[in-house]
Amino acid sequence: MKRHIGYALKAVVLLIVQANLVDMISLKGITPDLLLIFIVYLAVKEGQMYVLPWGFSLGLVLDLSTGTVIGLSALSKTVAAFTAGYFFSENKIVMTRATYRFLLLVFFTAFVHNAVYFVIFTMGSDIGFFGAMFGVGLASALFTTTIAILPMLVTARGRSFS
Repeated sequence: MKRHIGYALKAVVLLIVQANLVDMISLKGITPDLLLIFIVYLAVKEGQMYVLPWGFSLGLVLDLSTGTVIGLSALSKTVAAFTAGYFFSENKIVMTRATYRFLLLVFFTAFVHNAVYFVIFTMGSDIGFFGAMFGVGLASALFTTTIAILPMLVTARGRSFS
């Protein structure tokens, strides 16, 4: 029970930071997705079935707090949680979180997340999917992966965020 409360508190802090403060570190409108890093971290630590409701809930709360299309972040974060959870291995939890594998998983998951997001977001607009995906989506995935170095290094030093 303590573990769930700890995750919930961390999620609330990340939601507040994502919705209000991440724009301060944006580069030409590209922002990292802190919630996605948290979802990947949980997926690697707890597994696919555990993280699916977290992905949906965090995405829905983000949609409601930012005023974007309701359900779009919920869907894309649920797909991201499913994707990241696919790489869960009970025997390699620390090894995955403390090495470059975590960064590769964050990048791959962020790319899948952005693909799902932009398929729906660009429907009926003048912005093409490939322009949005490779212009904004790829840059966002790289920025998110860069920020994910912090939890990877903390885990590598023998500490944990949870």
